[in-house]
Amino acid sequence: MTLKNNKLITPFLKWVGGKRQIMPFIVEYFPQDIKTCQYVEPFVGGGAVLFHLQPRKAIVNDFNAELINVYRVVKNNLNALITDLKKHENNAEYFYKIRNIDRQPDYKNLSDVERASRIIYLNKTCFNGLYRVNNAGEFNSPFGNYKNPNIVNEPTLRAVSKYLNENTVELLNEDYETVMSKLKQNTFVYLDPPYHPISINSNFTGYVQGGWNKSDQIRLREACDKLNAKGIKFLLSNSSADLIKEQYKHYNISIVKANRVINSDGTNRGEVNELLIRNYE
Repeated sequence: MTLKNNKLITPFLKWVGGKRQIMPFIVEYFPQDIKTCQYVEPFVGGGAVLFHLQPRKAIVNDFNAELINVYRVVKNNLNALITDLKKHENNAEYFYKIRNIDRQPDYKNLSDVERASRIIYLNKTCFNGLYRVNNAGEFNSPFGNYKNPNIVNEPTLRAVSKYLNENTVELLNEDYETVMSKLKQNTFVYLDPPYHPISINSNFTGYVQGGWNKSDQIRLREACDKLNAKGIKFLLSNSSADLIKEQYKHYNISIVKANRVINSDGTNRGEVNELLIRNYE
């Protein structure tokens, strides 16, 4: 890991299930030899853990192609991104115009920079920062009506870009199992998948088209079993749902409390139990 972490390197997107507020618990359960390991995140999301650790060598993946495009543009074409971000307007008419671009045939003609700029803009101005797509893969969160959203967070974007360029950080858009199947020993894997719902009302699966269900959670546990068999250490976050407790009953499970402020149903916000699951002492 870097000897002195840059405090400007923080998540620049608001992401459902972000880990900043439970970071002290996550850090507490990191393995002691983490500094000598290659770091891997198969579900990077907003990148809270990655940017807290700032590892020199990492594999970063997410199945959300738009999200990984944002990271790649921040790394490879930052100045053009910042210029494009400055064009956006904070009003409902403009918001829905930009949001509806993915319903249009020429959406595929957008440049990578324009796509990344669109996602950051929508993330900063949509209701509650809720990245959500419908079954057609179209962004469908409503306008947030914020007075002064920080659409162009230039200091953070520049710090993140510098980190990504000065270290060996591979940015992938693959199925998590494909990434995990190629890993070797001396690797530490942190997994933050879509959480299994505690109840029907709390279900949220809109990160990517299709969402997650029980079979997806079981498939992930099977992939973790394969990591364990290869001697690769992993730490996994998930909800305290009975299914998750049952699936990982042979591993070390710790309960932490998290305040969840992003939820489509306001009654489901507040302090909840979450699980940190690991295959090491």
